[in-house]
Amino acid sequence: MTKDAGFLGFPSQLPDDAKPRIVLFGAPHGSDYPGKDGSGYVQAAAEIRAAIEQDAGLVDNWDFDLGGPLFSEQPASCVDIGDLATRPQDNAGNRALIEAKTREIVTASAVPMMIGGDDSVPIPFFAGFSDSGPIWILQIDAHIDWRDELHGERFGYSSPMRRASEMAHVAGIVQVGIRGLGSARSTELDAARQFGARIVTAREVHARGVAAAVRHIPEGARIVVTLDCDGLDPSVMPGVVSRTPGGLTYTQVIELIEGASQRGRIVGFDLIELHTPSDIGGISALTAARILVNAIGRIVRQP
Repeated sequence: MTKDAGFLGFPSQLPDDAKPRIVLFGAPHGSDYPGKDGSGYVQAAAEIRAAIEQDAGLVDNWDFDLGGPLFSEQPASCVDIGDLATRPQDNAGNRALIEAKTREIVTASAVPMMIGGDDSVPIPFFAGFSDSGPIWILQIDAHIDWRDELHGERFGYSSPMRRASEMAHVAGIVQVGIRGLGSARSTELDAARQFGARIVTAREVHARGVAAAVRHIPEGARIVVTLDCDGLDPSVMPGVVSRTPGGLTYTQVIELIEGASQRGRIVGFDLIELHTPSDIGGISALTAARILVNAIGRIVRQP
């Protein structure tokens, strides 16, 4: 486990052995494809922590995105335990580390919050909820990610929703912001529809608001949110490999998070696919950090 300055100055444990509400950690590596270089994602968690560092002393200030201070005038209840000791090309080992840490956090009745890493790291993250299902997955992404395999790898970044659909504890999937070509041949789209995935395009959200997506989540559902940075429009999130016009706005994303927390209960959250070499002036890292702040604020406001 590696440790940089904690997100928003959060400690690695709370005073007096108090139990955290949220446990944040980084997962730099997942399941690499043969010959592919995933190094562009390794510094994502560190860049996101650095982007929000200047606000560490302002946690008790009024946050207009949340309608009040981050922890809603309650004691701080989030810890940042640093990055898992994942390694390039150690696919099975990385999956085991991520799943075990997620399961440990869930078993302790806390909400795991993971910063990736590419879009392969959500697969073991979802698996970590197998003893506490059922869960619904709210995916925010430009792509549906239903490839069965690519380059002989079934657990890579093109396959997280396909693998999630095979997990017995995953009751349903809502996919929002979809507009990209990747992982969406007719065979993948057919597989998604056969499973019953609710696919809500970015155009639908722009036309009808976030209610077009939130309505598909059953009331009272336990929800794991997985947010691929390319789900947002590249004008506010340029630090991605697959820049695709027409994506969600920052405001739509935080409204989706709020809507999910009101519709059911967010029990897990990951933010992945921030490709730091592609960022421009740090705007992507800052946007990602503010999304995590909003997610934390909504989770601590849940009953």
